[in-house]
This record gives sequence, C-alpha cells and structure tokens, in this order.
Amino acid sequence: MNDFSDISLSRRNLLIAGALSATTTAVPLMAAEEQGSTPPPTRTKFSLTVNGKPQTLDVDTRTTLLDALREHMHLTGTKKGCDHGQCGACTVHVNGRRINSCLTLAVMHDGDKITTIEGLGTPNQLHPMQAAFVKHDGYQCGYCTPGQICSAVAALDEIRQGIPSHVSADINAQPLLNEAELRERMSGNICRCGAYSNIIDAITEVAGRTA
Repeated sequence: MNDFSDISLSRRNLLIAGALSATTTAVPLMAAEEQGSTPPPTRTKFSLTVNGKPQTLDVDTRTTLLDALREHMHLTGTKKGCDHGQCGACTVHVNGRRINSCLTLAVMHDGDKITTIEGLGTPNQLHPMQAAFVKHDGYQCGYCTPGQICSAVAALDEIRQGIPSHVSADINAQPLLNEAELRERMSGNICRCGAYSNIIDAITEVAGRTA
C-alpha cells in the first residue's frame, strides 16, 4: 500500500507550477514566431527641398513626412497632435499646397518642395501671418499655432487662386474678408484652447493687407 502522507503539494501550488512551466515553454516559441514573421525594415534614399534647402534622407519607407521632419531633420515646429489627420497641428506646405504631414509617407515626396513653420519667417523678420497672430493673441498654449499659421497662409492663397470651398458658390463676391469662408477653410485645424475668434481676426487683418 502506497503512503502519500509525505506529499504536501496543494492544488494552488500545482496550478502555479503548471503555469510557470507553460510560460517557460511558450515564450521562446512566441518570440521565434514573431522573429520569423516580421521582415526587416526597408530603407530608401531620396531628396527633397525643405525651407529652400536641399535635403537627402535615408529612412524606413514607413516613416511619415511628419516624423521625417521632426526626427530626421529636427524641424520640431511642426507638431504631432492626433497623428490621425484630424487636428491639423502637423500642417505643412508641399509644392505650395497645405497637407497633414502625419498622413503621408516621406518617400512619396521625392523631389518636392516642403515649407514648414520654420520656413515662413524668422524671429527677426516674422511672416505677416505670424505677426498678426502675435498682435491678436491667436494662440494660448501655442501647440496648434504652427499648423494654424501654415494653414491660414495656404487658405488665403487658395482664395486668391479661386479654389472653391464648401461654403460659397461664388467666392469672388467677398474673396478675402468673408468670415464664414475663412472659418470653413480653417475647419481642419483644431484649437483646444478655443482661440478661434482671435485666429479669424488675425487672418482677416492679413487678408485685408493683401486684398
């Protein structure tokens, strides 16, 4: 007859021992599967012009234009907000048109001309839109401001070029000073601080100068 009086392994300890054994076996298998299924990153070299200066980059093809500007060229004026194209903080100009730089891959812009907030003006010589934002307090925390300014400059260019928006069928009626038109064209740029009225005042002033 077997004597089990010396066996003190409880049900709880048995479960713990089994879990530890399964984990020890599973982790190396999972790591091996992940290592085998993930291909190494593909890199490519391309050239573009940023703020008037030629740049050559060698980056992972999955790198967004936003990350290329911030991480590889150290142009941190362009902000990463939502990273989903919803807030407009990352707005830059590509060949004269505004885009959300978080939604496009850097490699797609080989040969393009990029303008960021750093390329619009300097501390000693502000762009008129930058000066107007300062004058009218068109910011509070300032995080969205670079995107707001880049978008505002492009919006006025769009109006002057006759590019329609969703507000008015005839934008030539009041091409520069129509507040509803400006608000519609700036609707892709979100200000969490709520400085919208001051932003519109700043844009309206610059629009009046260039009408």
